[in-house]
Amino acid sequence: MQLQFPQPTQTPNSVVETPQQTTTPGKIVPVTSHISHTLTSILYPLGRRVLIPFYFRRMEVTGTENIPKTGPVILAPTHRSRWDGLVMAFAAGKPVTGRDLRFMISDNEMAGPQGWVLRRTGGFPVNTKHPGISSIRHSVEILRNGEALVMFPEGDIYRDGYVNPLKPGMARIALQVESSQPNSGLKIVPIGLNYSQPIVKWRSEIRVNIGTPIDVASYCTGSTKKIAQQLTHDLEAALTELTKG
Repeated sequence: MQLQFPQPTQTPNSVVETPQQTTTPGKIVPVTSHISHTLTSILYPLGRRVLIPFYFRRMEVTGTENIPKTGPVILAPTHRSRWDGLVMAFAAGKPVTGRDLRFMISDNEMAGPQGWVLRRTGGFPVNTKHPGISSIRHSVEILRNGEALVMFPEGDIYRDGYVNPLKPGMARIALQVESSQPNSGLKIVPIGLNYSQPIVKWRSEIRVNIGTPIDVASYCTGSTKKIAQQLTHDLEAALTELTKG
């Protein structure tokens, strides 16, 4: 049975809001994401010209032509470090594609000064162990609005150099979007983040391999469970290729 999601509310300040959800009696949990163009106009140049060149000896990006310039897209990178979100912003975000990125981020990363910045640069929280329906709905709405969403399909950070089993949530979200908006053109772009060291230290090197987009529409036939498993399997295989050598 297809789930029906309410339409989001948008404001001129690039806020996408998913209607509030009551998880327990008397408790309302809103999920929103916001992009402050004032803040990003400062942070992007600072990061590109100062932070990234200072911390990393070299950053190499291949395959930027694989990122769609318009339409809904899930950017699906491997997860190796707390640097990953920042690397994604400069490898596949506005400086490269002209597109703002939204980020699904582990809720334990959304506290303190870091959380303050993340909440104003497109980030919104998710419990990676038990994703709440509000976070899932918000992800669907972002994509239905034709935006770009970064999701780490492994869920957690892994430093062993291998692609770990992917969580099923990304495939389910993608299939929900495509089934509710046929021919939306939703793509999933696999991205391998390869650091020169398991623990990313000062003067490390980073290679970002951006793979061929996966067309979600081509999976929308047959049993939902089976096609979600196949989509997850194909994404995992693509990520494995992008992290070799």
